[in-house]
Amino acid sequence: MSTSSKSNLPVVLLFGPTAAGKTDLLAEAFPDKFEIINADSEQVYRGLDVGTAKPDAALRARLPHHLLDVADPDEQFTVGDFVRAADRLAGEIASRGRVPVVSGGTAYYLKHFAFGLPGAPPSDPEVRAAIKRELAEKGEAALHAELERVDPDGAVKISPRDLYRLTRALEVIRQTGRPLSSFRLGTEFRSGYDFLLIGLSLSRAESLSRVTRRVERMFASGLIDEFRSLVARGYGESSPGMRGIGYRELFLLDTPGHPLPRVKELIVLHTMQYAKRQMTFFRSFPGTNWFHPSERAAVRAAADDFLADLA
Repeated sequence: MSTSSKSNLPVVLLFGPTAAGKTDLLAEAFPDKFEIINADSEQVYRGLDVGTAKPDAALRARLPHHLLDVADPDEQFTVGDFVRAADRLAGEIASRGRVPVVSGGTAYYLKHFAFGLPGAPPSDPEVRAAIKRELAEKGEAALHAELERVDPDGAVKISPRDLYRLTRALEVIRQTGRPLSSFRLGTEFRSGYDFLLIGLSLSRAESLSRVTRRVERMFASGLIDEFRSLVARGYGESSPGMRGIGYRELFLLDTPGHPLPRVKELIVLHTMQYAKRQMTFFRSFPGTNWFHPSERAAVRAAADDFLADLA
């Protein structure tokens, strides 16, 4: 928990790996006096509903959610966009006498909201446009090779397929001559907030079971139809929203050696790999209160105690 002050705004951060049960917990442990700020980088996109397990209309009517459906799949919604929007929304929620819960699985959204954005320069439109042209002409492998030459340590952490992080890293180097990693994230919680950090943790076996069931539900709920509809509207593999797990694998359906069962296997595999990275990141958050997803009464009690201490 961050340092308390009567003037600080109380915020709950709720996080955990994909399919840990965050939505179900929100429905039962936060039924009143709370509003949700979405911290899932795929749920910000319009039309990506089934594959992102977006909260349904009934839950959203009962428990207000924000930062869902705020960008088209071909738009880039950056971590800076998220932090600025979350700051604004947290203030608006508090003004209504309610408590913001920033909830999701996108670790870099949550960490930058809690600790602030690094001091890297904002994007330069001309530099970004030049990199975009080079990407179209040379391909992602060539840009990643450039990053390996100028920032080998940073290149190890960025997949050639992660076009946002790849182009952002090259932008910063071209603008400043310094690698993005040299602009450090703060290690202290941001002023103006009191944070309660609630993390969800479960065994790998349970996580695998949950992920497998979720993937089956996604397909049964019309994931392929949703994907085909998005493609028909002009969104492709390079669209930021379509690069998320559960969508990018579906582009393989029309290629040899990738029947539907294999694509499902890949979605499960990639989700589990991502969940492992999520937990590594989340474990670095100081002062986290860890719970199993089934401990809903204990989570609610922790939130109530947090608010009572600030009263």
